[in-house]
Amino acid sequence: MNIKQAKQEIENTVKAYLLKNKDGRYVIPEIRQRPILLMGPPGIGKTQIMEQIARECKIGLVSYTITHHTRQSAVGLPFIVEEKYDGTSYSVTKYTMSEIIASVYQKIKETGIKEGILFIDEINCVSETLAPTMLQFLQCKTFGNQKVPEGWIIAAAGNPPEYNKSVRDFDMVTLDRVRRINIESDFHIWKEYAVKQHINSAIISYLELRPQNFYRIEANVDGMKFVTARGWEDLSNLVDVYGKLRIDVNEEVIAEFLQHEDVAKDVAAYMDLYNKYQDDYGIDEILEGKVKPHIYARLLNASFDERLSVVNMILSGLNVKFSSVHREKYITDGWFDFLKSYRRGDLKYTELLEEREKLVEKNKMSGFYTRDEEEYEKEILRLIRENIAESSADTYEGFEKQKKCLEDAEELAGESLEHAFDFMENAFGESNDGLMVIFVTELTMSSESSEYLAENECERYISYSSSMLIGSRKAQVLSELEIGAVKENEHIGF
Repeated sequence: MNIKQAKQEIENTVKAYLLKNKDGRYVIPEIRQRPILLMGPPGIGKTQIMEQIARECKIGLVSYTITHHTRQSAVGLPFIVEEKYDGTSYSVTKYTMSEIIASVYQKIKETGIKEGILFIDEINCVSETLAPTMLQFLQCKTFGNQKVPEGWIIAAAGNPPEYNKSVRDFDMVTLDRVRRINIESDFHIWKEYAVKQHINSAIISYLELRPQNFYRIEANVDGMKFVTARGWEDLSNLVDVYGKLRIDVNEEVIAEFLQHEDVAKDVAAYMDLYNKYQDDYGIDEILEGKVKPHIYARLLNASFDERLSVVNMILSGLNVKFSSVHREKYITDGWFDFLKSYRRGDLKYTELLEEREKLVEKNKMSGFYTRDEEEYEKEILRLIRENIAESSADTYEGFEKQKKCLEDAEELAGESLEHAFDFMENAFGESNDGLMVIFVTELTMSSESSEYLAENECERYISYSSSMLIGSRKAQVLSELEIGAVKENEHIGF
């Protein structure tokens, strides 16, 4: 299954394992709660989905890469105690608490959250001395003498042997005690995540044209050549920062992340073209409704790659507007909730502020916020602090300004979307290359654009999405376009 399906299956498992009856006991007894074993290629996002699941289910997460551990840190150190049996004293070996188990208790102590996921990565790549300990862990949910605390679900991940020479096979006895989930790479599923994480638009656009390069692992006489999902995301972070510092990203830099010479060269060539397209087409001007006269003529004679790149750049520009709306809405809603509590009169303004500060800090320590959400919560607290006033009217004055910021962001996004549809209709409206299908599909799939469209009606979006048969027919069209693009690229190249 793909990573999205695996995430959903694990979420379902978490809900099932943590469900309690009226007596407060887990409906599925702990002994019947099989550990989850994710098996899939490296860099596909196994660790990240665990972070997302813990955050969304509001439970704790303790994560370890087991290859970094020795037997002593996993099991604990031995010590001698005196015990009496039938009147005779014996020296008995016991073990200190495992570092891993201690981390679970520490997490509970820090956050107050008594349920969670204990995630062990690279579990089938352990040393020979640690292998029996890992088998014991999966079979008995213990490290040495120490048991995993009740309410903590065990999840582990490993790589198939074709990706790692140090992989060890699990025996049937162990496999019969786990829930094994096999994961495969899938660009279109990753893309949903990539758009939400604001992965560099040039990278997403490249992979739209070259989906076969999203995940590649090849071995030959010169060694291993590979490209992983992790590589694309890490490259994106560097590209964005280099852009702010006005540092060029060349083929050599790209090859440090995409360790496949042909792919790195292809990406470098495309990124140069993509940057040129941005300058030539003036995407900001298109979204302002100020299209240069020669643009339509150029697109008429452009290759499919160039036309699709322009569509992706427009979508990227719109996503900036939708992200701004999402940010302002989050802040407005958070501030409104605070003021609603204040209006009820349960606590004083400063007392409510202190209560919210404590809650935000607790949620940060528990990992319940994304990176963006942490920044938004920080901004909400700043606004609440700065708007402490003597009178009730003054208190709400600052909130009215924030509401205006949200309204302005929504208005700008709406105008940009209408200008984008104007351009798409004039440039591609009567073409049969499916670019309007792709445009409307991306608006539907992106979480921030779909959030905007759910609350701000756009007649043309509704009309196009209805006429294009959202669903299986659209998937078929996109698949045909993808195949056509691959064939064209084989002849053209960048």
